[in-house]
Amino acid sequence: MSDQTAATPVVRRVDARHRYEILVDGEHAGLTAYRDREDQRVFFHTEIDDAHSGQGLAAILVAQALTDVRACGMRIVPVCPYVAKFLTRHQEFADITDPVTPEVLTWLDARLGR
Repeated sequence: MSDQTAATPVVRRVDARHRYEILVDGEHAGLTAYRDREDQRVFFHTEIDDAHSGQGLAAILVAQALTDVRACGMRIVPVCPYVAKFLTRHQEFADITDPVTPEVLTWLDARLGR
């Protein structure tokens, strides 16, 4: 008989790499990347590995990352299209979400060397 129980994904913040990672059975399954700008955490990229797509992992990852942002007393800036879309469906984070402005985009481009 095989074990059909799916592993519970684990989300961890990796400050040295400026990202949150999601692991399934200890294996890297995806990430959402950020840079901190004063009291704002600017999210600019989210991806889930192809081997783990279609499992709802991006939503789990972003929900836990944004919950962590709140716990840290910071604010969210959703440059990443996935994070922005997630926030339209999850108004519980509206009180800590700041708009994406040209100034934030210029700052982010300078931080990322683009």
